[in-house]
Amino acid sequence: MIDTYYTILSLLASTLRLSTPLVLAALAGLLSERSGVVDIGLEGKMLAAAFAAAAVASVYGSPWLGLSAAIAVALVLSLLHGVASISYNGNQMVSGMAINIVAAGTTVTLATAWFHQGGQTPMLETGSRFADLALPWAAQIGAVPLLGPLLGPLYAKVISGNTILVYATLAIVPLLTWVLFRSRFGLRLRAVGENPQAVDTAGISVARLRYLALGWNGVLCGIAGAYLSTAQGNTFLPDMTAGKGFLALAALIFGKWKPWPTFFACLLFAFTDALQVRLQGVELPGIGEIPVQFIQMIPYLLTVLVLAGFVGRALAPKAVGVPYVKSR
Repeated sequence: MIDTYYTILSLLASTLRLSTPLVLAALAGLLSERSGVVDIGLEGKMLAAAFAAAAVASVYGSPWLGLSAAIAVALVLSLLHGVASISYNGNQMVSGMAINIVAAGTTVTLATAWFHQGGQTPMLETGSRFADLALPWAAQIGAVPLLGPLLGPLYAKVISGNTILVYATLAIVPLLTWVLFRSRFGLRLRAVGENPQAVDTAGISVARLRYLALGWNGVLCGIAGAYLSTAQGNTFLPDMTAGKGFLALAALIFGKWKPWPTFFACLLFAFTDALQVRLQGVELPGIGEIPVQFIQMIPYLLTVLVLAGFVGRALAPKAVGVPYVKSR
């Protein structure tokens, strides 16, 4: 019984860690699409940010400098997307896909040219990556009769022992919920994604609001990329995002463009990812060992099934994907 409980706790801890980049990317997409701009370039921005973070951290030995570089790179890519889709009314899907293609090729090329390790960056030393934080009172909670054997391990193994980026992500979800639904900026942002003409008529700049949304989109993508290479991992690998940007978009649709449902959708996808890791090499009764390729399909298969049959009616913002041309 105790072993089962510890296994469940380990699975929950892995789910929390694996969900962090998904949550950040999904919230970045939520900001963008709530303003009326489709962003399928989440994958490319995360990948470029992961490379920037690992490269800078390996050279200067500071994860915070790596995080700053990751945010700067993702922010530049977001603003480029804004120039193409907002200022010049370009096709938003094409612009986002271009970011993905450029990031996939450029990161490997630069890593090979600078570090000569087959497209990777050097392994980060302990001081060059974000360390796990041990929260206080774990031992005290474990010593409490009756509650200790249950809450102690839960606190020590799931809640405690994560990096600062995990805790920051957990704080961003309620903060973004408040901003979107309780602040003047959030009201205007939602309005510009539904009816930009009305916003423009009220004397508010549609382009400015959309650029602001894409700016914060870049910040969140930068944090997500830095987490992959300097917190969850300790180096940059080619295509290390492995479709997480597209999974984040799926979670955004599953969550119907709302922060909390999107957060729980990311947890669901991360849970399947954590589960497939533990199923590899396990022999099932009467079936035997399942090929690893089928097990690795689980998160993506779940994504398809969820979007195909379990989302229900998900209504995107009315003006999303439509360039706004100011009437004269």
